[in-house]
Amino acid sequence: MQKGLQTKAVIIEAALGLATQIGLEGLSIGAIAEVTRMSKSGVFAHFGSREELQISVIREYFTRFEQEIFYPSLQAERGLPRVRALFDNWMKRVAVEIQSGCIFISGAVEFDDRPGPVRDALATSVQTWLEALNRAIVQAQQCEQLQAGADPQQIAFEIHGLILALHYEARFLKNPGSIDRANTAFANILARYSAPQLSHA
Repeated sequence: MQKGLQTKAVIIEAALGLATQIGLEGLSIGAIAEVTRMSKSGVFAHFGSREELQISVIREYFTRFEQEIFYPSLQAERGLPRVRALFDNWMKRVAVEIQSGCIFISGAVEFDDRPGPVRDALATSVQTWLEALNRAIVQAQQCEQLQAGADPQQIAFEIHGLILALHYEARFLKNPGSIDRANTAFANILARYSAPQLSHA
């Protein structure tokens, strides 16, 4: 059993690396068998279908997303420090993904109009991230650090939007200075929604 789990982990690692390059749609039992130098039947025995392989990659990607972004941010104080930690941790990941690609973004393009378990797994992962960001924003409002009357979903939308724009600017257009502009845009968002006592401090 232990050997089987180790083999499955090796397959998922290979599939994750491949998916960042060619997208989830490009994954297949045959492609992973070639990369891992295993037989197709050997790969198939661990997943049973191409769809299950894709979902396993999404789950692994999200697990790493949590470990790098969610959990470290919980060490920050509730309120703006946690909102900033979520953003800063995400920016660190984006700096890597500018080179390797983001499965959430590429997957959204591939599966946006294709209902099914793969799309559901992608959407659930992204929604979980947005809910975490939204909670941090609400806590910042409760701490009287962000305007109480502001719509937390709007703030989260703007922060999420600038990250998506950064991927487009930096990875696709390769515009220099994109990360600095994203950091400036984030600071502008916080300044616009800061509670009066903070904005005049």
